[in-house]
Amino acid sequence: MPTDTLGPDGQAAASHERAGAKKRVLVVDDEEVSRRGLATLAAAWGYVVAEAADGKEALDLARVDRPAIVVTDLLMPGFDGLELLRALHEEVPTAAVIVLTGHATVETAVAAMKEGAYDYMTKPVDVARLRILLAKAGEQADAVREVALLRRQVAGSSRGFGGLVGATPAIREVLSLIDLAAPINVPVLILGESGTGKELVARTIHARSPRAQEPFVAVNCSAVPETLLESELFGHERGAFTGAVERRAGYFELAHGGTILLDEIAEMSPALQVKYLRVLQDGAFRRVGGTAEIKVDVRVLAATNKDPFRAIQEGKFREDLFYRLNVFTIAMPPLRQRKDDVPRLVDAFVAEFNAKYGRAVQRVDPAALRLLMRHTWPGNVRELRNSIERAVVACPGEAIAPTHLPFGAPEADGAEGPDAVTLALGTTVEQVERELIFRTLAFTGNNKTRAASILGISLKTLHNKLNRYGLTPYGAG
Repeated sequence: MPTDTLGPDGQAAASHERAGAKKRVLVVDDEEVSRRGLATLAAAWGYVVAEAADGKEALDLARVDRPAIVVTDLLMPGFDGLELLRALHEEVPTAAVIVLTGHATVETAVAAMKEGAYDYMTKPVDVARLRILLAKAGEQADAVREVALLRRQVAGSSRGFGGLVGATPAIREVLSLIDLAAPINVPVLILGESGTGKELVARTIHARSPRAQEPFVAVNCSAVPETLLESELFGHERGAFTGAVERRAGYFELAHGGTILLDEIAEMSPALQVKYLRVLQDGAFRRVGGTAEIKVDVRVLAATNKDPFRAIQEGKFREDLFYRLNVFTIAMPPLRQRKDDVPRLVDAFVAEFNAKYGRAVQRVDPAALRLLMRHTWPGNVRELRNSIERAVVACPGEAIAPTHLPFGAPEADGAEGPDAVTLALGTTVEQVERELIFRTLAFTGNNKTRAASILGISLKTLHNKLNRYGLTPYGAG
């Protein structure tokens, strides 16, 4: 095996070394000397390396280790490099495969590339080129996985809130818990009402963890039909059910090496919670319709807007899963309990939407700020963000006024009662209904039975309207 040399190619490879560090590489060659030499080089460049002496052993390892890059000899007895390439395309579609052979011909090169090889090298290996090729193949593997993730994002995923903004004791406690949880590979259960920023907490934990450079995958369990959720999480084999025309990797496979957030986990059926518990305990699962066991290295975070103890009593949340997740718990406070953070959040959102829409809003006038501080924010930070987005778009000048807010109106001379609902002209019937329901729930302390009685509707109708508006009050009665 040639020794590594520096020169233009070597310097270029060195510039990619940091990007390639810690990626998994599988080296496959029936010639032990060649295999060990390649493995030693890749390990010296910072890769995590596994070795296989034939195609079958390589495929078994790949199913477990999920390598980013596979370097394989083309001509091997039995299960050869081309067969391995085809199998990897099915089993580990995100892996970039580099094919090596000592018998180079145009025909073999073309055949390998047609089967999906990332690139092709001849023996003896040019070490400087191999180093560059590994770095670029690693980037390719990252890109393929990122595209797969983007294509699989569920439509109901929560949007980020622009950062955990605030200085009240409640939010400082959350930040302190994040700092404690982030570096330790333990499950975290994030509790809180809808719109409080549970996904943002999960993203912050991931960003501050040793897995920060690996994928973060958020799955909203309530946004995926129950019949499809298992396939979305664990993947499926071709023919597993009607419409399964090809093998598909699930979210756990796509999150390998990184972090997965299962949002609204209490919406998952108890039967599926059992399978999820096994992944949590053993890191192992089977695709829908499959028999092969797949192992992944994924940090698991979960979130719910429900009271977990009530969900357990109602049989919606398995007790064993709750205690497995409840190693570390972070409870997000509702915005009404951190009202002093409203001005800071408003400033952050004004800056965000100024940049997004090319506006020049400089401030919020005192009357509008009083309305913002007085509002109960049943939709929490998400509702505040949406309100400021609307206000920035509606504001023609430098200052947001009450009329620019979705629930605002100029203050009258008379004092407004604490239970009054003020509405601006142009407010839609849907907005009026939404505000009235949320204000009534706030008045009753989230007692839905009493709120339904005050509103003159049935409890079932109230539940339907809450689902329509995307809010299930945490701990509601």
